[in-house]
Amino acid sequence: MSAQSQTDTAPDIIVGIDLGTTNSLIGYYSDDGPQLIPNASGELLTPSAVHLSGKSDLTVGAAARHRLVSDPDHTAARFKRFMGTQKVFRLGKTDYRAEELSAMILRSLKADAESHFGHPVTRAVISVPAYFNDLQRKATFAAGKLAGLKVERLINEPTAAALAYGVTSDTEETLLVLDLGGGTFDVSILEVFDGIMEVRSSAGDIMLGGEDFTDAVFHDFKEQIGDAARDLSPEQAAGLRALAEQAKIALGSAASVSPEFVIGETSHELSLTQDRFAELTKPLLDRLRRPIQRALGDAGLLSRDLDRVVLVGGATRMPIVRQTVTRLMKAFPEHGLDPDSVIALGAGVQAGLLSRHAALEDRVMTDVSPFTMGIATSRREADGSISSGHYQPIIERNMVVPISRVDTFSRMDAKSNMVIVEIYQGESPRVAENVRLGEVKLHLGGENSGQDDFDVRFTYDVSGVLEVIATVKKTGRERRLVIEGNAGAMSAAEIDKRLKALSGLKIRPEDQSANKVAIARCKALYENSLGAKRVHVEQAMSDFEAVLRRQVPREIDAAREQLTALLDELERSSLF
Repeated sequence: MSAQSQTDTAPDIIVGIDLGTTNSLIGYYSDDGPQLIPNASGELLTPSAVHLSGKSDLTVGAAARHRLVSDPDHTAARFKRFMGTQKVFRLGKTDYRAEELSAMILRSLKADAESHFGHPVTRAVISVPAYFNDLQRKATFAAGKLAGLKVERLINEPTAAALAYGVTSDTEETLLVLDLGGGTFDVSILEVFDGIMEVRSSAGDIMLGGEDFTDAVFHDFKEQIGDAARDLSPEQAAGLRALAEQAKIALGSAASVSPEFVIGETSHELSLTQDRFAELTKPLLDRLRRPIQRALGDAGLLSRDLDRVVLVGGATRMPIVRQTVTRLMKAFPEHGLDPDSVIALGAGVQAGLLSRHAALEDRVMTDVSPFTMGIATSRREADGSISSGHYQPIIERNMVVPISRVDTFSRMDAKSNMVIVEIYQGESPRVAENVRLGEVKLHLGGENSGQDDFDVRFTYDVSGVLEVIATVKKTGRERRLVIEGNAGAMSAAEIDKRLKALSGLKIRPEDQSANKVAIARCKALYENSLGAKRVHVEQAMSDFEAVLRRQVPREIDAAREQLTALLDELERSSLF
């Protein structure tokens, strides 16, 4: 379906967004199924990187990613893991939270969609790791609001992937979806039957992803360089990490790589073999096992009960990951769809379900709560003493959502007319080891025996949003949960304030983005080269800049294509 026909028939279209650690994508559902929208450079993948120069000059995507090497002090990437925390990233003289940086990526994707459709886009489905907790999910909603989007729903990433694989399937089957992206690892088990896709269980590790494999190579390269690596400048460290990423990717089709890294006037010969990479990443590969075992256990299944094992996420392109999964599952995994784009396609399907697209009218999708949620309680021990800090689950992990559950409790302190209901999320029996989400203060009223009963109801929806209502049974007085002041949570006032600040940032003209990428690649390669190679790169960049100054689009496109081919060749040759 063309963009024009979409404009005529769907002026209020819902888009599906994969907001990734390494790359982000945007799509929608059409009469031809889920479709992806290219960015201004014609690429489907938009690197999740931002660069801010001056007071308000913002660059997003591939050009910003290359600035990680040439201008790391004004560039940020790999911030998704820190959604919902108080960690800040400094770009120049200004600090930004992960929500704000993510909003910059979302604004860029939103602009691409609006260019594609020819009308404003304001509604979106955004994918999140299945193991994102409540604070991280609320942070994603905040990022959407900062970007000018109404987030209609959050969808778990492996669930989105399963939607992309199973949207047209009428076969009864059980799938295990393994999603190893740039920064997170998720596992989901789903059953497909009679047009229904039902998530049975989810598990994961939000601190395990392809970036960790790159870090392992980066640290090994530093050891190979030796003492000279101790005094690397931020630019040199960023360049070495970029080289580690290239080497990791090259091992996908080569037995070994031998890149060179330049420090000052000295060139260092580095080496990475398949065996060495396996040794470096063994602790990471071992961490794949536990979430898989938990997901199977929660679903009450064994590996032999699975019909398909599906790999999702760019990091699953690594042969060593596929080999590890094959050994663990005793079956060859599938990767028929592009692992980089499958989540965005699934988010597009979910957008189609929400907009009640006719092609999906007989499809039903269910999901589960990835975490246990409950409250802090105290208990009276056998000796009469009171111990506190115990965890009482109300909604247990992997219950089908939406769900509403209520439990009844009594106060223990007869002298107090108020109880504080503390809400937590996690799997430990002690609340100190779980994630605190907030609290509800409930006034019981009146002096009595101290045994007043009160109900605590948890309601959890398909976007992973939790509502808590505490009610005094005798009087009917109730309080709803309002999370304020939590570590990492942005208040409504903060969101409004940052929305005004971000609106002042100007994204450079999108039609120049492909040219900026080429120039940024030239600068990065120049800084990591010596001698004749450096001269070659500088001359190529100067020639391209001369073409840009003539402002003839046809000539610019041809020159950029020629320069890109040269850079591909030079970058490839530096690894072997």
